[in-house]
Amino acid sequence: MNTQSASRILAGLAFALLAPLAVAAQVDQAAIIASKQDGSQWLSHGRTYDEQRFSPLDQITAKNADKLGLAWSLDLDNHRGLEATPLFADGVLYTSLSWSRAMAVDARTGKTLWTFDPQIAREKARDACCDAVNRGVALWNGKVFIGTLDGRLIALDAKTGKEVWSQQTTDNSKPYTITGAPRVVKGKVIIGNGGAEYGVRGYFSAYDAETGKMAWRFYTVPGDPNQPYEHPELAEAAKTWKGDEYWKLGGGGTVWDGMAYDPELDLLYIGTGNGSPWNRELRSPGGGDNLYLSSILALNPDTGRLAWHYQVTPGDSWDFTATQQITLATLEIGGKPRKVLMQAPKNGFFYVIDRQTGELLSAEKFGKVTWAEKIDLATGKPVEAPGVRYEKEPIVMWPSPFGAHGWHSMSFNPQTGLVYIPYQEIPGVYRNEGKDFIKRKGFNTGAGFSDATEIPREAVSGALLAWDPVKQKESWRVPYDHYWNGGTLSTAGNLVFQGTANGNFVAYSADKGKKLWSFGAQTGIVAAPITYSLDGEQYIAVMAGWGGVAPLIGGDAAVAPGAGNLSRLLVFKLDGKASLPPLPEKAVVAVNRTPTPVDAPAADIAAGQQLYGAYCSVCHGVGAQSGGLIPDLRKSDESRRHLFQQIVLDGVLRPLGMPSFKDSLEPADVEKIKHYIMSQEYAAYLKAQQPVAAKATP
Repeated sequence: MNTQSASRILAGLAFALLAPLAVAAQVDQAAIIASKQDGSQWLSHGRTYDEQRFSPLDQITAKNADKLGLAWSLDLDNHRGLEATPLFADGVLYTSLSWSRAMAVDARTGKTLWTFDPQIAREKARDACCDAVNRGVALWNGKVFIGTLDGRLIALDAKTGKEVWSQQTTDNSKPYTITGAPRVVKGKVIIGNGGAEYGVRGYFSAYDAETGKMAWRFYTVPGDPNQPYEHPELAEAAKTWKGDEYWKLGGGGTVWDGMAYDPELDLLYIGTGNGSPWNRELRSPGGGDNLYLSSILALNPDTGRLAWHYQVTPGDSWDFTATQQITLATLEIGGKPRKVLMQAPKNGFFYVIDRQTGELLSAEKFGKVTWAEKIDLATGKPVEAPGVRYEKEPIVMWPSPFGAHGWHSMSFNPQTGLVYIPYQEIPGVYRNEGKDFIKRKGFNTGAGFSDATEIPREAVSGALLAWDPVKQKESWRVPYDHYWNGGTLSTAGNLVFQGTANGNFVAYSADKGKKLWSFGAQTGIVAAPITYSLDGEQYIAVMAGWGGVAPLIGGDAAVAPGAGNLSRLLVFKLDGKASLPPLPEKAVVAVNRTPTPVDAPAADIAAGQQLYGAYCSVCHGVGAQSGGLIPDLRKSDESRRHLFQQIVLDGVLRPLGMPSFKDSLEPADVEKIKHYIMSQEYAAYLKAQQPVAAKATP
């Protein structure tokens, strides 16, 4: 071979390798619709507009899944939770990391093509209820779109990662955040926000994908009744609220995850969040359904006007959001094909709704539910258990604010007819704070959230649940000891994939739930996997990195074996030969002291518990016990203890993500929090000294 021929071959090879990037992300509505039949790409958050997370690819099957191996992996500079669903287009993977960073990766080699960092101020984590996470990006016409923790919507050039335009979608003087993935419909980027625990008013907006100009905005709850309502739907919603304080407390109803779109009906479906505060008795004394909290909304994507709504949890008092995944399908019900919308929201009922009219077709419990007896199909409303609104007495009930199903994506397989749900079973404790309720610059639930000191490990569990939406009953389940497991992917190869809290990535048969293959990921997985085809081979990809709200707030019950954060992008194929490096030794935090009783009045320690619960527990864990992601304050060394006031009030650790609380706490408050933490350290020390009871021999 002469030099000229070799040069041509090398040039052609270089072009072949670079070509995917040159045409990357040329995605439009026609491409997303066509991808329903062509499973080679993953162009939208739920793969297609119907958000089924089902792929028609079948090179990898239940018969050969045991031959799966790691194709390649990419270590990521990331130390918080990874919740993103990657997208794949023309040989490139697009994904996001914590702190709203975006990146593009060559899917053939695992080489990073570009990264984008919006430079989020680390103290913004104070406004994020559930970790500094991001659930993914959107693609459209050569652009990548990402929502940021500080409320921006940013368009990036898909080839270079350079910013094209940016819009501030929220009022930065208020504790709004964005963690959800945008969707693009008819050239409009749809984005919502979070912050209902902190007293904000929910809404979602549509922006022109080319210019960034806002096309319309829909508020999910009414604002100041003395001002004109922003759109006509709010006048009707206002009739379902009581009192004259709700709008001052924010109201809630934020839109931070579930969306879907039906191109034939031309309807956009949006799930809305919980009330702010949680306790209806405080935000709307006298009752009311409080529209459009915890609802599914169907809208015209051109105008943002409402076609119909269904309220999943009327007058929500429990953080029972309807922001969980919305999935569209055609099911045979009553002998006829029906275009339906399915959702398994936090409240524990599985809903099947006619997506054209909003008619409720069926709703049944898919897990342990004690707050309501059933959903009355005549009224569409729950039949609530006595005392469940905790107006007079505290209550223990199921589900908890974590929900029977959280944000972790479910999938629907039209071949088996089953929905695969990451189920979680956790009890909830609620107390009416009543006149003691204080609107803080912190968690504002009004439901006794700051009382929490422990979630018993033996009281929680999880499962991969296969649910028949037509029969409205369980088909099979795989039980887990831990509740915080990853989203699911289903394929035409009769497979379901899911990552677990204890660090495994697993393939099951979709029809029977038989475990077929497992890979030790060295970190807990909470994100959902995707699949795509490249150069004639099918691949499975997943973002692996332990995090999210459970490892932050969950305390002892959230600690999972092998679930420390070791962030990676993992990609698998048949006969993959790559391997992960050895697991690094876990650093042991040694505190060279023997805890002693705290020299402080009991009343101060009790006050410290309440303050800790309101301001600290959402990151450092209930009972001052870390879930394994953030430092355990009971184990702080003496230098940190000595600087406690400066850390909490002056923000000396702000660059590490620990904000200042000077606007909310006084030095005396901080001292009470410190005493409470020390008392919890001493309590743990005493518990450790107790002899372990021997187990009886069977």
